[in-house]
Amino acid sequence: MSNQIAFFDFDGTITRKDTMLELVKFSHGTTSFYKGMARIAPALVGLKLGLISAQKVKEKLLQQFYGNCSIDAFDAVCEAFTEQVLPSIIRTDALKCIQQHRKEGSTIVVVSASAENWVGPWCKQQQIAFIGTRLQNINGKLTGKIEGNNCNGQEKVSRILLSYDPAHYDVSYGYGDTKGDQEMLALVNCPFFKLFVQ
Repeated sequence: MSNQIAFFDFDGTITRKDTMLELVKFSHGTTSFYKGMARIAPALVGLKLGLISAQKVKEKLLQQFYGNCSIDAFDAVCEAFTEQVLPSIIRTDALKCIQQHRKEGSTIVVVSASAENWVGPWCKQQQIAFIGTRLQNINGKLTGKIEGNNCNGQEKVSRILLSYDPAHYDVSYGYGDTKGDQEMLALVNCPFFKLFVQ
């Protein structure tokens, strides 16, 4: 039995596009997507200028499109998105790499800033573990807020260490594509940055 663990970022590493934006387009349609994005444009500018955090911008987007949405309805949309959209934006090389790790008996974990609501269904299909951002819901409805911290940067490491200790494995792999993955890649002994291109 292989004593290896592999951590994969999701958006941009396993997928070719940002899945949160693709989910909004899927659930609301392109016209409503662009209208809603226009409403949060000041926050997007603030993010570019370093005046507002990525978590705050994500929450504004969630509030704009899913605030007060029933969690059951949202999860149903996420399941449909997994079935109908995700297969077309998965990177072939990344999927092959996951399959190879599975053949070798590696523990495989997706660690994503995207929400577990739509990362989870895909990971369950692939029979791999997942860690993602958690969305706050009160009385069965989304508030548009994130529960705790956005699962990015150092938070990826914090969340990983709650369940896994890379030092207990002979080999630890990490796959990422942005600066938000750097801390996770520093945690492993075989880091790969922007490895997948297809």
